[in-house]
Amino acid sequence: MASALLDALLRSCRDPAAALDALCWGSDCFPDKDTVDALTCLITRLGDVSDRQPGAAPGPELLRRAEAIVWDRCFPLLCATGRDSGPCEPDGPGRRRALVAALCRLLGACAGLCGGAVPERLVETALPVLLAVGEEDVVEPGGDTCLDPSVAVEVIAAALPHLCPRSQLTHRLLDAVLACARAARDALVSKVVSRVLFSLLNNNQLKPSELLRRLWEGLKLWDQEDSSPAATARLLLCLTALSDQLLRASAAPSVPPVPQHPDPHVPQHPDPRLCPRFWALVQRGLTHRDNVSRKRALFLLKRCVSLSEETGAALHSGPAAADGVSLFWWEPHRLQLLLGFWVDYMLIMETLDENQIHVVRPVLNRFSKLMEATVADGPDRPLFHPSWLVCVYRRMFDSENKTVMEEGVRHLLELPPSPCLSLGFAEFVVGPFLDVLADSRLFHRAAGQSAGECPELAVKLQGFLVTFIGSLPEDSRGAVVLQMVQGLACRHWCAVPLLFLSQALAQLPPCPALGLPGLHALREVLRSTMVTHQVLLRGAAQCFLLETALHLTDVSAVTLEDVFSFLQHFRADESLCRGTGLWTRLCDWLHTSEGLFRSAGPRRGAEDGSGPLSSYVQNLLDSFLRVPASAEPAGPVPGWAEAELVGRAVLLAADLEQRRAQSGEVGVPESPGLPQLLRPLLDTLHRVGTSVYLPVCKTDRSLQLLLSLLRLCRHQGPQDAVRGALEQCVFSVAEPVQEYVVRRLGGELCTLQDVERCRLYLSVLRALVQLGDAVGRHRVSLLQRLVPALSRSCLRTLEPHEEQPPQLAAQVQRAVGQSAAAWLCEVALEQPGQLHPDSCPALAALTAHLSRAPMNQMLAKPLANTEQQGCVEEGPCLQGWGRLAAQFVQDQWSCLRLVVSRSAPPPGVLQGAMEALSILPSDQVLPVLSCLRTLLPQLLVSEASLCVEAVTLAWTVVRGLSSSPHDFWPVLRGFIQLVFQQAVLELPPPEHCQLSAAVARIAVELIEMSQTKAGVFNQLIQQCCDTWMPLDAGSDSAFASALTHLDIFTEACLHGPVLRRDQRLLQDVQAYIEQLGEECAANSAVSSDCRDDHFPRVHAMAFLSRLDASNELHKTFMEQLVLRLLNKDEEAARARVRYYGNSLQHRVKNRAWQSLLLLLPRLEEASAARVLGRLYEAGFCGNQASVKYLIEWQIILTLERHPALLPTLWPCFLLGQENNKTSICTFLSVLVHLGTVLQRVDDKAAQWRRALDVILQWCFSHNFSVRLYALLALKRVWALRGDAGVGPGLDGLGGLAALVESSLEQAEAMQGSGSLPHRNAMKNWQRIQEHFFFGTFHPLQDYSVETIFHTLPSLSDLADDEWIPVWKFQRLAAFPSNPSLPLHNPRRELREAGAGDWVQQDKGDGERAAEWAEVQKKMTAWWLSEPDPDLELQQHRAARLGKSSSALVVVASLIDKPTNLGGLCRTCEIFGASALVLDSLHHLSDKHFQALSVSAELWLPLLEVKPPQLAVYLEEKRSEGYCIVGVEQTANSCSLADYRFPEKTLLLLGNEREGIPADLLQQLEVCVEIPQRGVTRSLNVHVSAALLVWEYTRQQLTAPPQP
Repeated sequence: MASALLDALLRSCRDPAAALDALCWGSDCFPDKDTVDALTCLITRLGDVSDRQPGAAPGPELLRRAEAIVWDRCFPLLCATGRDSGPCEPDGPGRRRALVAALCRLLGACAGLCGGAVPERLVETALPVLLAVGEEDVVEPGGDTCLDPSVAVEVIAAALPHLCPRSQLTHRLLDAVLACARAARDALVSKVVSRVLFSLLNNNQLKPSELLRRLWEGLKLWDQEDSSPAATARLLLCLTALSDQLLRASAAPSVPPVPQHPDPHVPQHPDPRLCPRFWALVQRGLTHRDNVSRKRALFLLKRCVSLSEETGAALHSGPAAADGVSLFWWEPHRLQLLLGFWVDYMLIMETLDENQIHVVRPVLNRFSKLMEATVADGPDRPLFHPSWLVCVYRRMFDSENKTVMEEGVRHLLELPPSPCLSLGFAEFVVGPFLDVLADSRLFHRAAGQSAGECPELAVKLQGFLVTFIGSLPEDSRGAVVLQMVQGLACRHWCAVPLLFLSQALAQLPPCPALGLPGLHALREVLRSTMVTHQVLLRGAAQCFLLETALHLTDVSAVTLEDVFSFLQHFRADESLCRGTGLWTRLCDWLHTSEGLFRSAGPRRGAEDGSGPLSSYVQNLLDSFLRVPASAEPAGPVPGWAEAELVGRAVLLAADLEQRRAQSGEVGVPESPGLPQLLRPLLDTLHRVGTSVYLPVCKTDRSLQLLLSLLRLCRHQGPQDAVRGALEQCVFSVAEPVQEYVVRRLGGELCTLQDVERCRLYLSVLRALVQLGDAVGRHRVSLLQRLVPALSRSCLRTLEPHEEQPPQLAAQVQRAVGQSAAAWLCEVALEQPGQLHPDSCPALAALTAHLSRAPMNQMLAKPLANTEQQGCVEEGPCLQGWGRLAAQFVQDQWSCLRLVVSRSAPPPGVLQGAMEALSILPSDQVLPVLSCLRTLLPQLLVSEASLCVEAVTLAWTVVRGLSSSPHDFWPVLRGFIQLVFQQAVLELPPPEHCQLSAAVARIAVELIEMSQTKAGVFNQLIQQCCDTWMPLDAGSDSAFASALTHLDIFTEACLHGPVLRRDQRLLQDVQAYIEQLGEECAANSAVSSDCRDDHFPRVHAMAFLSRLDASNELHKTFMEQLVLRLLNKDEEAARARVRYYGNSLQHRVKNRAWQSLLLLLPRLEEASAARVLGRLYEAGFCGNQASVKYLIEWQIILTLERHPALLPTLWPCFLLGQENNKTSICTFLSVLVHLGTVLQRVDDKAAQWRRALDVILQWCFSHNFSVRLYALLALKRVWALRGDAGVGPGLDGLGGLAALVESSLEQAEAMQGSGSLPHRNAMKNWQRIQEHFFFGTFHPLQDYSVETIFHTLPSLSDLADDEWIPVWKFQRLAAFPSNPSLPLHNPRRELREAGAGDWVQQDKGDGERAAEWAEVQKKMTAWWLSEPDPDLELQQHRAARLGKSSSALVVVASLIDKPTNLGGLCRTCEIFGASALVLDSLHHLSDKHFQALSVSAELWLPLLEVKPPQLAVYLEEKRSEGYCIVGVEQTANSCSLADYRFPEKTLLLLGNEREGIPADLLQQLEVCVEIPQRGVTRSLNVHVSAALLVWEYTRQQLTAPPQP
């Protein structure tokens, strides 16, 4: 219709230009869209007429008018649309966009009509805008002649179809498009590609093949210049848009062209498949962080594979790489292999975007097939390029789901050994793979591993690195290993990953792979990465890194100086200490490599025949002691690093020579021994007391080296000749060193720099005295000369001197004198009997002076030069004054310890102690606490209130140090020794004594602190046990206080917090390192800190084992402790928390009964009778298997030890059977061991008959589990009838004997060929007989510490962190030898037994397990798994979320299939149910549950209610106002379509097979059924529940709001 009208208009209009003028708009206003469209239609029609009628070409006037429309009407409006506002601009962005589109269509019509220069001019005008965007020099829109970039794109797109072919302009336009694609925003790039690029390539007049080739070259150049993720995303966008032109079958010949002389003027169609850079880009896209970029890369890969299959031509993407394969290739004769590979590959990459492990895991077997296909042509030449496999691993490592990442790591560690794969994976392994290994979560113990085992992934990592490095070409191994070590140095590592990666590197076979750069990289790891790691883990990592260096260092590329500079960073107190296996291996390595190190120039001593190492050490020692002439006379003390380096080098050289001498090597030149090596040092020390010209710096270095040698040279046994030689050397210079030190301390130290020098001198004196004490000689002579001289020197410097103003030198001398006096007092306190009588008067004079001195004296701060000039800033000469002043006060309290130990405490000493605690830094209060420890017993009565204040203040100081591990533990130990000493513990109870109340409060706070800081309670319980019962105690005078503080001991019996996942990891790794023993030198170097979580219980059990039942105090203690533990068990049973396997509640109950198992058998009969009833009550409670075994064992032992109490057992079987349920199984288990119980019984026959009657009664129980237990008890008791004095004879039983024997024979003769229930019954009968507790276990013969604390927990599914191995009782505590309670179990049978398939049915509905055991057996054993201990916190967090939730409670305790429960959990969470009730929270760890719930359990409150407890739970909810609604088909059911749910609704779901039990139907207020029209009787329970939950939600959403 429009074209007809336009034709009519043109026929009737003589002047078309007039028609154009009529439709044009004014220059000062915006036209509407309809006007522009009408003008466009007219111009388009004019163009069509001219095309149909060659003679009817538009006249010049018409062309002029059309061109005027372009430049006078359209172009100004297009420029104006970029301005913020205009006088007549259309309102709204939508109308503006419509107007721009209409104007651009008008431009295209005019350009087509005018032709010639108009389209080119339009492009020329808009092109600078795109170029400016590409050059990041954006022209501000809104000018009169400037276009917005998006408008410019539309203008160019409109002009392109009418553009005449002119290469220069099209090439410029193509360059502008590429520049815009590189720099413009995403929306503009998409518009440029879709509007401009497509128009260019679809214009046949512009030679699209040439343009496509030029565009392809530009894209390749862009990729070459920039391969960043942002550039990769843009390139993939462009290539995806060009895929129809670049990857089309018509452009790819079926047979590859092989022209002999290709025509350079004929443009060749580009094929990206032939370009290696294209495939590298696709691989980067497949591993891109952006999901859209990954999809584009996968799309390109699919197009290439599809094109290759369609054309069938053979091709290779460029020349083959070094490994002999191209990135992409195609051969028709291997079509099926190639298609299979790429289809599987693309499926894997698509699946990895799902980020769900249950979706990803099934396709990993396809990935293994890809790997097999890659090496199908042989181990040396891969079939496919390994980089494609690397992309899969990269994608898995970058997954948002950490489980997918862990699965990828485990899969990579199983990489098959292949040189081609290893070389292709080398860059990936030393890069992204190391990055992902930094995640500590990878190294948690796997299922089935026990504490102390190496994590499964760490074991695989060791094997992987050995295989991977071994399969590399020899010329590439060194470079890869170096890159890996450098990768360790340039990352921040947590302690656990670095430890196991270092251990894996240490397992590599020896090869010369690391030169000097490798040693430097290892040094950086030691120096920076490991500083903050836990001490034992850091020491173990150091050991493994040193082993790595010994195995992989190329000795020909490093010098001895390089080696010892590297060894300098291994600390002697953490890893590299003398006497360990690591030290021995280092000596062997130096011995083997001694002549192979790279020479560093001429060395002294080569002409005398000494070895290279000895010569190097001699040169090193000479250089160390050489002091330059420009050195300051009294500068600062030199650093210790160089002295430790020299000392370690000397000892290594000495040990090496000693090993040579012992081995008797022939042909080796004789090397100097230790005295000869130390000759320069000994000469210097001999002259320190006589040579006044000896530089102080040289003396300091000599003393530092002497001290380092004594610290580093640990004993290696009685035959340690090096240690003996060192002692002789030290004693030879002891006298001049001592005289020099006394002289220097006597007044020559007068600057703040000399304070550190004073510490050096006192450390040397302490080392000399300790050496004399260890050797057993020279000590008295040393002290005889030292103590009088040093005492007189201290008296001189400590005499008060009035100085106005105070001088720095005098104050420093006072501080030095106080430090020396503190050292003398320390020596006198340690071993006062060994001081020579001649030295006592001088020491007594010093003590008298110290006793008269006021407490907490402060040094008078001298004025610095800056202060004298009126400036308050501290000058350089007073830097460190604060530390000196604090040290001065600390030394006063060190001296006061000697004073108060020899005389009455001075007046006001407690006030002075509290003042010192207030003014001293927290890390310097240990002498104050030590002094208070001596004072407190003397002042408990006279100054009780001040004692309370002092103890409280000291506790505040200790708590403030909790964040500083280095200072916290010594201060905590001193505080516990102060507060929990015998005199304080013997005070009256807290209700009668303020100090006792304060101590009790502190004990509670210490126990609370131990929940977050492992090892705190260890210090407390060790101090208390050592105080109450010392190992060498001859009386029980201190034991009485244990009754007052029984709470502390009770907590020790129950101690062992459930650690968080990260804390469990550190504990497991530390246990693994400790299990390595001497194999890891860190175990010898690092002193034990006794922070094991088992320490309190081990110490408590050792304490209990030393108790004497005949001692009245001990007997009272045991009786009260038994009552406390039983109370704790009852509190745990009554706690309103979840009681699942390995929960905190379960662990506490298990620990309580383990302790009771040590105590109860030792009680007298009267005491045992008083608590036996509570044992029976505990047996009736629902307990986990481990607790159940302990209770049963406890009852058996009690009845066996006290046979008179056996009649108390029989009433337990007469209680209401409906209330007992399966709890009666506990007492039936006791009767299984009746033979043990009857050993001491006099009237065996009567008790045997009573047991038989009881068992027969329960053989007819309706509960399957009870019947099974009763049948087993019947079999065991019936077997006793022939024992002497037990059975009354078959004649006395009448027909009962025949009935029993017939029943037992029938049970044993059951076959598995019957119906399913009969087969299941037979299996369960076999399993219960084979169970360890009824088969292997013997209550008396297996009674041992090992059985109670290790074997039984391991057999009862208790978490392995609750197992206490026997070696801990031997190592952590002095466990006494006790025949009645042996440490080891003499019987091996129980240790070798397995847990068995039978699990006692002591809770829940036993009938269900009996009839459906085979069905559950096909599923994952979810009932044996442990729920995440952090799950409860997550559920509380979900309950506190702000999202809307309803008042609907869904009860699913009767449902037992994890799939139904998982889907129901997801449904309830989606529709906002307030809670979901399950029969067991073990379902949450089942894989079928997790597959359906998809983590909904984390956001939905979950409750656990057992089926037997449902009646009580429903009644409680009814009392809270809930309407109990059942989902069941009954005669009175209400249709779901007609029922209106109340707001507070409880929805009870029935069992899959049986529905809702009849006893619960009576509690329902209404039954709702779903209307059905089909033949099937019922829906799946999850589907039914989902329908009702949705109907409830719908009704609540549509309900009117309540007022």
